[in-house]
Amino acid sequence: MTDAPPLAKETERVRGFWRLISSRSNSLVGRLIRLAAVWFIFMLVMTGIALTYYFHETALRRFELGVGQIADNLYVDTDVASDGRIVTPPFFDTRTNRVYSGLYWQVSEIAKDGKVSDAARSRSLWNARIPIPAEILAEVRGTSGKPVFYNSFGPQDEALRVAAIFSMIDGRAFVFVAAEDRRPMDKQVETFALMTTLALLLLAIGSLLAIYFQVRFGLRPLFDLTGEIAAIQRGEQQRLLKTYPAEITPVGRQINAFLDDAQEMMERQRMHVGNLAHALKTPLSVLLTAADTTDGSLNELVRKQTEAMRAQVDHHLRRARAAARAQSMGERTQVEPVLDELAVMLEQVFHDKGVVIDWRAPESLMFRGEKQDLQEIAGNLLENACIWCKRRVRITAEFSEAEHVMALNIEDDGPGLDEARFDEVLKRGARLDESVPGTGLGLSIVDELVRAYSGTLKFERSTLGGLKVRIRLPGGVQDLEA
Repeated sequence: MTDAPPLAKETERVRGFWRLISSRSNSLVGRLIRLAAVWFIFMLVMTGIALTYYFHETALRRFELGVGQIADNLYVDTDVASDGRIVTPPFFDTRTNRVYSGLYWQVSEIAKDGKVSDAARSRSLWNARIPIPAEILAEVRGTSGKPVFYNSFGPQDEALRVAAIFSMIDGRAFVFVAAEDRRPMDKQVETFALMTTLALLLLAIGSLLAIYFQVRFGLRPLFDLTGEIAAIQRGEQQRLLKTYPAEITPVGRQINAFLDDAQEMMERQRMHVGNLAHALKTPLSVLLTAADTTDGSLNELVRKQTEAMRAQVDHHLRRARAAARAQSMGERTQVEPVLDELAVMLEQVFHDKGVVIDWRAPESLMFRGEKQDLQEIAGNLLENACIWCKRRVRITAEFSEAEHVMALNIEDDGPGLDEARFDEVLKRGARLDESVPGTGLGLSIVDELVRAYSGTLKFERSTLGGLKVRIRLPGGVQDLEA
C-alpha cells in the first residue's frame, strides 16, 4: 500500500507530459516540443539510415575485394596444358580445401553452343557448383577481364557473394568464379544497424528531455507571469511584482497600468456611491422626521413612501458598492469568524424559539470580497432559516478545489418550500407568508449580491426536512501559519 501513492503520482506525471505534447494540447510548450521533436526525430532517422547504408556499402566493398582477388588470381594464373587440361594456380587459403567451408572457386567453360560446363572447382564445393545466371553470363562476356559481382546460394543454401570474370584462352571461353559466405558480413551490418538504432534512440530521448527542460526554462517568465496574474485574481497581491526579461517587460507594464487604472476607477465609483448615499439619506431623514412630528393621513403617507424610498436607496447603493467591491482583486475575508459571530447573535435573537445553529467552516477558508457583503449574504439566509425552522439550522462552508470557489450551504428543519416557488422567492418584495414579519427584500438582496460576485444561488430540499440554499462565491484558502 505504501508504493501506491508514488506510483500513482508518477503515472499522473507521465499522463500530464503526454497531454502536454499531445496534438490536442493548445500549450505553447507542447507546440515547441512537438515541432522540435518532429524535426529532430526526422533528422535522426535519416542519419541512422545514411550511416547504416554507408556501413553496409563499405563492408560490401571490402568483402568484394577479397572475393574479387581470388577470382582475379584464377583469371591471371589459370592456363591450358598441351593436352587441353585446365591448370589452376595453388591457393594458400586452406578453406578452399575444406568441404563446404564457405569459400569456393570454380572455372567454367562456355561451349560454342552456349552450354556451360565446369572445367575445375575447389575441393570445398565437393560435387556442387556455383550457378551462373544467364543475365550474369551475358554481362561478364561484355566486360571481359573485369569482375562482375552478384548474389547466389552455396551448397548448403548459404548466402554467397560471387565474383565472375570472363576470359578467352587459346580460343576457348572461360568464366572464373569465386564465392564466399556473406552471412558474417550481413551479421556485422545488422549488429551495426542495431547499435546505431539504440544509440540514436538514446540520443533522441535525451535530446527531447533536453528540449523539454530548455523550453520550460526558456518560457519560465511566462509561467511566472501567469502565476502572478492568478495570484492577483485570488486577491493575494495587487500588482505584478517580479522582474521579467526585456521581451515581456512591456506586457507587465501594461498589465500593471491596467490594474492601476481599474483600482482608481473603483475608488472613484466608491466615492460617488458614498456621496450619493449622503446626498439622498439626509433629505429622506428630514422627511421622516417631519412626518413623525405631526399626525394626519398625509403625514402617514409621506412616512411610508419615504421609508420605501430609503429602503430602495439603501438597496441600490448596497448593490452598487457590492458590484464595485466584486471587481476589486485584493479584498479577502476570513469566513470562520463571520459565521461564528452571526450564529451567536441569531441564537440570542431567537432564544425564545430555542434555535440551535450548527456551523462549520475551515479556519483557512477565505471569501474573496468584503466582510460586510459576506455578513449580509450569510446573515439574511441565516435569519430566514431561523424564522422558518422548528429548532435546527445548519450552515457549512468549504472550498471546492475543482471549481476554485467557496461553497456555502444553509439548511433548516422547517416546512421547506415547493420547488415551483423557488424562482418566486427571489423577486423583490416577494413574501411567502404575509403573517411573518419582514420586507421581502432579504433573498432578493442576497441574490443580487451573489450575482455581483459572479456567484450562483440554488434552492434544494434539505436532509433536515426543510429548505437548503446552495451558494457558490469566489474564495480561496490561506496559509495561516505564514
